[in-house]
Amino acid sequence: MSNIKIWLKAARLRTLPLALSCIFMGAFLALSVGAFQWDIFLLCVLTTIFLQVLSNLANDYGDSIHGADNVERVGPSRVVQSGHISASQMRSAVLLFVFLSLISGLLLLFVSFGSNWRGIISFLGLGLLSIVAAIAYTVGKKPYGYIGLGDISVLIFFGFVGVGGSYFLFVKNITLLQLLPALSCGLFSIAVLNINNIRDIESDKKAGKYSIPVRIGKEKAVVYHWLLLFFGLTASIIYTIITFQSAWQLLFLLSVPLFVRNGVAVTKVSSKQLDPFLKQMAISTLLFVLLFGGGIALAFS
Repeated sequence: MSNIKIWLKAARLRTLPLALSCIFMGAFLALSVGAFQWDIFLLCVLTTIFLQVLSNLANDYGDSIHGADNVERVGPSRVVQSGHISASQMRSAVLLFVFLSLISGLLLLFVSFGSNWRGIISFLGLGLLSIVAAIAYTVGKKPYGYIGLGDISVLIFFGFVGVGGSYFLFVKNITLLQLLPALSCGLFSIAVLNINNIRDIESDKKAGKYSIPVRIGKEKAVVYHWLLLFFGLTASIIYTIITFQSAWQLLFLLSVPLFVRNGVAVTKVSSKQLDPFLKQMAISTLLFVLLFGGGIALAFS
């Protein structure tokens, strides 16, 4: 395998559609109130890509160090664990993407807030918290992903921060109403993590990684998965009812069969065969967001 392919594998580009879904949702919500700006949108996308790759690289490094990535792991092999990239090289790559995330994030804040230093400083703190969260998930003496807090973190950063934060950068304001679509994105993102954790129950248990499925067992984790899907859809249905102006806003309901298919697969398929449904859930979430946004564009144009 070439060096470039190894690093692309480490970056786990297949996770980007899920990360970008929350930015797209924030942008679509801004579009509904006439506040969309291309420069802010593109910088949001760039910053999110850097943060997601940072999280993936740190996760590869941290899980290898703590033993969650090993020869018994069901999912795709990781590059540090397999010896393709050394731990020191991965640490350098993590630092590089910390730097890139900071530069991109700062540029985004200056474009969004201009000379409003109060807004810049407030969001800079949020950006630094995002970087720390991306690293601390599996890195450090007490990584929070190993004590079952990964789901809460995903809800916060892929839901409320990703959607609500990007919306605020456009509009400079936010209400509880916008947090309903943010909740949808957050819950669907947790569903992706839940599939990953159900798949890795045995290897995580041996490594001392107490994810939600490890704590409650596969049977209850499947019920938890259905609840994530149900309430994710319900949150956006409530938002649509409150803001209803056109039947186009119901376009996102076309994605419902995809979520049902995912839930059925998680219920019936063995843990070792779950990996393809990680991607299917991420793509379903992206399609949901695009349909949701398409409905908004048609309804409010």
